[in-house]
Amino acid sequence: MRIRVDPELCTGHALCQLHGPDVYVLDDLGYNTTSSRVVPPELWEQARKGALACPEGAIAIEEDENDEDGSTSAS
Repeated sequence: MRIRVDPELCTGHALCQLHGPDVYVLDDLGYNTTSSRVVPPELWEQARKGALACPEGAIAIEEDENDEDGSTSAS
């Protein structure tokens, strides 16, 4: 699984970090500063929950057939 954050869409609600504290990095104002990265399997649930919590859809999750649920994307 890989996550990508679109900084142009992020408006600083910080809900991603609330649901994915070990995945998402925020600046002092609450804006997501997470770089595109591969997420280890033990953090997949946090990554998904954080992405789904984003009201702007600023987080894209890319999963391949080897990922646990086989879905192709969530945002």
